[in-house]
Amino acid sequence: MDDDEAQSQARILLAERLSCSLGSLTAYEMRILDDVAVACLRQQFKRIAAGEPIQYVVGTWPFHNIVLHTDARALIPRPETEELVERILRSTVWQRAEVIADIGTGTGAIILALAFAARGTNRRFIAVDLSEQALALAQENAARLGLSDVITFIHGDGAGVLEACSCDIVVSNPPYIATEVVNQLPRHILEHEPRMALDGGADGLDILRQIIVDGTQVLKPSGRIFFEIGDEQGLAMQRLLERAGYSDVVVARDFAGHHRYAEGTLL
Repeated sequence: MDDDEAQSQARILLAERLSCSLGSLTAYEMRILDDVAVACLRQQFKRIAAGEPIQYVVGTWPFHNIVLHTDARALIPRPETEELVERILRSTVWQRAEVIADIGTGTGAIILALAFAARGTNRRFIAVDLSEQALALAQENAARLGLSDVITFIHGDGAGVLEACSCDIVVSNPPYIATEVVNQLPRHILEHEPRMALDGGADGLDILRQIIVDGTQVLKPSGRIFFEIGDEQGLAMQRLLERAGYSDVVVARDFAGHHRYAEGTLL
């Protein structure tokens, strides 16, 4: 970690300890912390120095228009995934969607952001995850946000656990990193984030392939499927979606210019 990154993370931890925003931190520069606060900060700094991601050390992290509890049970929500949520909210299918399912929900970031945006409507939401621990974390986040009543949580493997022709939207940010690449990830990812949320098999497409196939069964006619993908998977995903019978297939780039999203409509 370089000096700039260390300083940035120290500011985040201090702002969290003082319950203030980063922008207002300078207003607290003359405040003297008590011994308990100092001891807590020292412990947090030790965890950062040991390579633990700051999102886990802080324990909460903003995502879209919500704040999520974050810990080692699930992948850390990332800015690229916020854009996936925005793509859904801007889509035509969102306007008429009644049932939305998130496959591999993790912290619940995607489904909770969508449910929060739809509060006050009659939409129904489904969150599926193979990890019982991740699913428990998503349920805790739903409770904290007052969204438990509109989301059904299912412990299961992929979209195949859903009823046939039941969903208007299926969305997933699945494991999409090739196994060989996972083994080369930075220490703060490889040693702390759950491997099952990262490893997508030999070419990174194993789980994406399965969800594409399952989507043809669980989506309603004219339902749409949305994915976050690896930056070198755009062409492969386009072919997989088209061969499975999806139309209006789109592969889009993230704010850094990398292929990051794939979507298609079931004929």
